[in-house]
Amino acid sequence: MSLLARPAVAAFVAKAMQRMTQLADRRSGGRGSAAASHARFPEFPRVVIELTIPTSVAPARATVYLPTTEGPTPPPVHVNFHGGGYVMTLTELDDPLCRFLAAEAGVVVINVDYVVAPQHSFPAPPRQAYDIVRWVAEHGAEHGWDGGRLTVGGQSAGGGLAAAVARQALEEGGPSIALQVLHYPPLDLATNARDKRAAVARPVLRPWMADVFDTAYVPDVKQRADRLVSPAHPSDTADLKGIAPALVITAELDLLKTEAVFYADRLRTAGALMEHHDVPGADHGYDTENDERARDSYALIARHIRRAVNAEAPGAG
Repeated sequence: MSLLARPAVAAFVAKAMQRMTQLADRRSGGRGSAAASHARFPEFPRVVIELTIPTSVAPARATVYLPTTEGPTPPPVHVNFHGGGYVMTLTELDDPLCRFLAAEAGVVVINVDYVVAPQHSFPAPPRQAYDIVRWVAEHGAEHGWDGGRLTVGGQSAGGGLAAAVARQALEEGGPSIALQVLHYPPLDLATNARDKRAAVARPVLRPWMADVFDTAYVPDVKQRADRLVSPAHPSDTADLKGIAPALVITAELDLLKTEAVFYADRLRTAGALMEHHDVPGADHGYDTENDERARDSYALIARHIRRAVNAEAPGAG
């Protein structure tokens, strides 16, 4: 076993990574990564309000991105979960995506600051994520949104949480989710990262990082086969018929591609795969640095969201 795969060590390193990120943010006066994210895609304005959502785990802070144009009916809602290995709080990194979707898909985008490990290990994050989506569905009308036209999605660990939300909605009878967007998600933590193979010798996501993230998130190895953690592991054989339709986006060079492709095949078998799109020549987190590729992927996501929520609209044919 790697030293970093020991729970106490992984928790220590994860907290050190969190502190380093917070220190860097303070040194920049809060203008570092947030300012860089806000500067991307300047054609999409940042019209936001702050919101706190009650959950059974802890109150969740969220930034709500409003559509730039008003329609005749309340706008649909897309709930976004950021990446960061279930350890890092990187809500601002998704600011360009949220502005893009609010404008191009015409939806309210709720960018969630969910609880992270090791302070809140599994099962707290997926439970809180589900509580948030259920709250949005039940209380959207109070805020002028159409909670009945609802999609979820996320990048990296956020994609894993979106998949977990869709699974809980299937098992618990709702809420109705028109689309789940899984963008280079980790979907098999039961398989050791050192046994996974990327298409390049030095992928962006290295096995040592997975040791820290996976162990901090799910310290008990036996729990890593749970269907809310590893729906792409062969041990999960449940029937997924009726689960929310899915857009799965993978990166060709990503260490996590194989498991996402496996899950896309499961969804296809269940009749729930809308599209699997592989980004050629790209690695994990490619959209945070490559604006051209990010625009292409975000436009694809926006098209799928718009199509999904319009199909759910009253009187839609």
